[in-house]
Amino acid sequence: MLCSIPVRFAIAAMLTLAALPCFADEVAVLRNGFAITHHRREVVGDLTRLYITADGASFVDVPTADIEHYEAAPDPPPAPVQPFAKATQRTSPNSSSQRPALDLNQVVNEVSGRYRLDPDFVNSVIKAESGFNVRAVSRKGAQGLMQLMPQTASQLGVSNAFDPQANVDGGTRYLRELLERYNFDMVKALAAYNAGPQRVEHFGGVPPYSETRAYVARIVRDFNKKKTAQEKAAARNAAANKPATRTKTSRASTAKTPLANTGTEAKVSSPGLNQ
Repeated sequence: MLCSIPVRFAIAAMLTLAALPCFADEVAVLRNGFAITHHRREVVGDLTRLYITADGASFVDVPTADIEHYEAAPDPPPAPVQPFAKATQRTSPNSSSQRPALDLNQVVNEVSGRYRLDPDFVNSVIKAESGFNVRAVSRKGAQGLMQLMPQTASQLGVSNAFDPQANVDGGTRYLRELLERYNFDMVKALAAYNAGPQRVEHFGGVPPYSETRAYVARIVRDFNKKKTAQEKAAARNAAANKPATRTKTSRASTAKTPLANTGTEAKVSSPGLNQ
């Protein structure tokens, strides 16, 4: 008999963290051309955790081997002193990367806002689908960051699945459609994204495929780790602001809904999923 997977995972106590402090904002340039601006980083096993926000509430885990190098984050551009000044900017000749840097975090934030989804949720899907590899192609022919099948990409109006902006836009829009289709049941929507809506409806839930079950579990775990980190950061801030107030909160096996800015929670029931 298959056991259900818990949807909240604490960071294992035996996990060794090798911290690499950064005292100023940095840019991690990946081998696929992405550039991720972060405040600090630390190595967690084979991954490097890039903290997007200063309080550590939002982060992205990237395979360390996929990081080509780090650069100092550029200073904010000064106010333009003449028309078209921005258009005359050139890449520094001393830059070690000749490829144009793409800020994946900015792309995900913009697209997630457009479709009213939590960017952490979209990032977790991208991580599971392609490992942030813009040129990823699966054995079945799925392409790009969110692994769009050619037929699906065509239906979504994505003419070039290797265009990061178009791929993330199409994949996020498809996720939103699936969430609406399944009344914002995250598990069913993810299963449909992986195996197709027809199989989810045929089996009345997550299909009995080990690949799909592992896929859903991986995303739910990653998403909930981010939400747990944010909750802890919020609790620390609240404690700092009200040192005399102590509130004991219960921990439920719930996951934040991937809808952005709703303030609601939805219990993620995932029977039959393997860890």
